[in-house]
Amino acid sequence: MRTILITGQGGTGRTTVAAATALKAAREGTRTLLLTADRTDTLGAVLGVPTSAEPTDTAPHLTTWRPDANARFREDLTAFQDRATTALDLLGAARLDAEELTPLPGAEELALLRALRDAATSQTYDLLVVDLPPTPQALAFLALPEELRRYLRRLLPPERQAARALRPVLGRLAGVPMPAEWLYETAARWDIELAAVAAVVEDRATTVRLVAEPGPAGTDAVHAAITALALHGLRVDALVANRVLPAASADAWLGALAAQQRKALDEWQETYTVHEVPHLGRDPRGTDDLGALPVPRVNRAPTPVEWPVLDHLADDGVLVWHIPLPGAIREELDLIRRGDELVVTVGQFRRIVPLPSALRRCTVAGAALREGELRVRFAPDPDLWPRTR
Repeated sequence: MRTILITGQGGTGRTTVAAATALKAAREGTRTLLLTADRTDTLGAVLGVPTSAEPTDTAPHLTTWRPDANARFREDLTAFQDRATTALDLLGAARLDAEELTPLPGAEELALLRALRDAATSQTYDLLVVDLPPTPQALAFLALPEELRRYLRRLLPPERQAARALRPVLGRLAGVPMPAEWLYETAARWDIELAAVAAVVEDRATTVRLVAEPGPAGTDAVHAAITALALHGLRVDALVANRVLPAASADAWLGALAAQQRKALDEWQETYTVHEVPHLGRDPRGTDDLGALPVPRVNRAPTPVEWPVLDHLADDGVLVWHIPLPGAIREELDLIRRGDELVVTVGQFRRIVPLPSALRRCTVAGAALREGELRVRFAPDPDLWPRTR
């Protein structure tokens, strides 16, 4: 299944572009699911057909889905209370009824993550178009599976699960706390679910379409978004310049605004693959308006993002890890080696990535930012590196 994640600046028409992209693919005969986590039914307003908490056929070959975060949150917390009944009774805690539960911040993101997993494993669709929130929130959402799995591994390491068989013996020894078995089982189940979602985000066929309005603010947002998405290993297959005004206008105010847009577009086209979507003079509503928008087609064979480790041992005695970070600024870049992980910070964005196996037996020998690429040099550790005769 091909997945397209659509994000961008707030208020730039991301949902409209997502709907037009999905509709275009569906009209070409592609079985398409359009997914959104918007609390209000903005997608339904754009399509002219209300969306539902269950997958709903909206047009030929097009299904829409807006998961209900409230219902899923109630189900999850009720199930947790059922599994933790003994512990809650020992603490004297009063159970919460499903009717009094309201979703906490982040419930929409968790509901969307599960919907992503369900869509990917259903084998019902050929294309998944995801209407994401603005870029900063979208990046936090996309990084969530990886981060949660990392937290689970640190707090409840899988290798400690083997000690569950020794609980009866260890329970007799003072000062040896052993977590309840259901806690390990829950962590294992969460890890499997998060791994399924992470597989969708990290899949070679998953790309991002960035939506922005041409202009100074749009230029700054695009540069930051491109770098941040690259940090998370996500490739932008198209920059959609939305609501582009006609170049010729008798109105002086509109003419000045169009000239400002054209200046930004000329700059973008020097670096990115830009697709211009003209302003219709109104907010697009319904499938006729969406069909009139010239959004880019879906590329069947996207070029994946690669973070290769190149062998320079013979010439320089180092391995070099190449991490593409287009648009990164040296002064905003920071690296920290911590155990078998590398903490990479670019401006306000940070990612903790595990080192490839070969680099775990090396020490960091330096780093450089060249041509939009971070190159980290690793020298083999004599105490850990295999010795040759």
